Amino acid sequence: MKDNEFQVQMHELLTQAKSLPDAEREKVEKLAIETRERHDKLRSTVANLTESLDQLRLSVKYLVFDLEATRRENQYLRNLLEQTDEK
Repeated sequence: MKDNEFQVQMHELLTQAKSLPDAEREKVEKLAIETRERHDKLRSTVANLTESLDQLRLSVKYLVFDLEATRRENQYLRNLLEQTDEK
C-alpha cells in the first residue's frame, strides 16, 4: 500500500469512527493512532534500510575497484620479477 493510500484510508477510518459511541470511538481512535505510529516507524525503517543498502553497494564497488587494481599491480610486479630473473 502506498503512503497516500494509507493516509486516505486512515482519514476515512477516523471519519467513520466519529459516528460510533464514545467508548468504541476512543478504542478505534487509539488503534488508529497506534497504527499510524507503526506505519511511520516502518516507513522510517525502510528508508534507513534503503540508505544502508546504497552505502553497501557503494562500498562493494570500491572494493571491486581496489581488488582489480591490486590484481593489475600484482601482475605488473610478477612481470618485473620474471624479467629480472631472466637477466
